Amino acid sequence: MDALRTVVVGSDLGSFARAAVQLGRSQSAVSMHLKKLEQQAGTVLFVRKGRGLVPTEAGEAFIAYARRIVALNDEAALSVGAAASASSVRLGLPQDFFEDVMPATLARFGQDVENVHVDVQAGENHRLAEEVRAGRIDAAIAFFRPGSSAEGETLCELPMRWLAQRDLLDRHIADPLPLIMFNHPCLFRQAMLTALDHSQTRWRAALTTPSLPAVWSGLRIGLGIAVRTDHGRPEDITCVGPELGLPALPNIELRLLRAPNLSRFAERLAETLREETLKHLDPIHFPHGKR
Repeated sequence: MDALRTVVVGSDLGSFARAAVQLGRSQSAVSMHLKKLEQQAGTVLFVRKGRGLVPTEAGEAFIAYARRIVALNDEAALSVGAAASASSVRLGLPQDFFEDVMPATLARFGQDVENVHVDVQAGENHRLAEEVRAGRIDAAIAFFRPGSSAEGETLCELPMRWLAQRDLLDRHIADPLPLIMFNHPCLFRQAMLTALDHSQTRWRAALTTPSLPAVWSGLRIGLGIAVRTDHGRPEDITCVGPELGLPALPNIELRLLRAPNLSRFAERLAETLREETLKHLDPIHFPHGKR
């Protein structure tokens, strides 16, 4: 079981050297674990690439089983009160939901399930989806383009908004239009640039960042205009658009993603995330009044 846990942690961290530090083992002990597993499996599970190890095709399949075995082992130990390493579940969210959905989800999950470690990750939508598919995140909410591949459970559609500092409405808007954007790739960035290009509006990049707090800061000091949903919008940031002659923007879907073969704890986390997300979203965005 220790060897299997080493594989799972090393895969999650992307480094067996970091896994050794987290698990409190020497790198030689970790190497022995991997060698032992390959001997028992009768095939190569990892190959060296650069300074690290990457899984082979057989290794990828093995990691998926190792993850399920470790989760089941921890779940069984906790159910009988045995002393065991704390079970771990992994949660992913866009930064827009860190002020309300994340703490509400963690609070409820902590009340329902004891002695379970929660690993929270913020990320770009495509990375969150990739991590869930690979089983490195158990449950996540992420934005998707409406009508894109049927992945996950659609929770609602949210309108995209042009956002700016309130005082900007009383000032002359620069030409070209200064934009505050997330780094590429980003669905909000793509929608914003597509709308501006179709309307033949001249623009320039005033600030690009992977940080939502940096977007809010850029808006507050008047660096430019951004696109996001209303959810999580600070009170000192306002919606603009028609007043400035800006083009219409499309909606964006919010979906719940679940990894395959979830443990009982991870399934509970996913359901809690779903319920708390719906609770904190504006009900006008739900079709036919259903949530």
